[in-house]
Amino acid sequence: MKKIERAIISVTDKTGIVAFAKELQGLGVKILSTGGTAKKLREGGVTVREISDYTGFPEMLDGRVKTLHPKIHGGILARRDIPEHVQQMAEHDILPIDMVLVNLYEFEKTVSKKGCTLDEAIENIDIGGPAMLRSSAKNYKDVTVIIDPADYDMVLDEMRKNDGATTLKTRFYLARKVFKITHAYDRTISKYLKECSVS
Repeated sequence: MKKIERAIISVTDKTGIVAFAKELQGLGVKILSTGGTAKKLREGGVTVREISDYTGFPEMLDGRVKTLHPKIHGGILARRDIPEHVQQMAEHDILPIDMVLVNLYEFEKTVSKKGCTLDEAIENIDIGGPAMLRSSAKNYKDVTVIIDPADYDMVLDEMRKNDGATTLKTRFYLARKVFKITHAYDRTISKYLKECSVS
C-alpha cells in the first residue's frame, strides 16, 4: 500500500469537508482544489493549492473547464507500476494524484425547481466531475476515489491504521460506488432530456 500524498477535492455537497480535509492535511496529504471548495477549505484553515495554479491554466468558459487537463487526468490515470507511465509523467511535470474527492452538480435538484429551463438544466450537467471520478475509479489500484461524504470516516480510519494508505479492497469498493452513482446520474439526465424538445 502506498501512502496518499496528494488529493483533489472539488465538491458540491460540502458536508463535513473541512473536517475531512484537516484530517488529510494532518496525515501529510497535499490538497488541490477549485473555486468554491477551495474558498471554503481556506476559510476553515486548510492549506490548498488551486488547480489552476498547478495546471497553469485558469478556470474558463464560465467554469465549464476547470479540471479537464492532462496534468489532472495524467496524474489520476497513470499506472505507477508501469515505468513508461512514470517516465512520461516526469517528462511532462505531472504529479501523481492519489485521492480524488468529488461529488456532482445537483442536476436532479435543479430540474425539480419550478420554472427550470432547458438551458438551466444543461448548465447543471457536470462534465469534469464524472470525468475525474471515472478516471479515478478505473485506476482504483492506485487511486482512492470518494463520491459520498458517508465514506469519509471509513477512509480516514483506514489511513490512520495504515500509515496514510488505503487497502485495495476499500479502493475497489469505492470505485464500484462511483460507477453506480454516475450511472444513476446519467440516467437522470437522459430521462429529463427525453421529455424535452427544441425547435
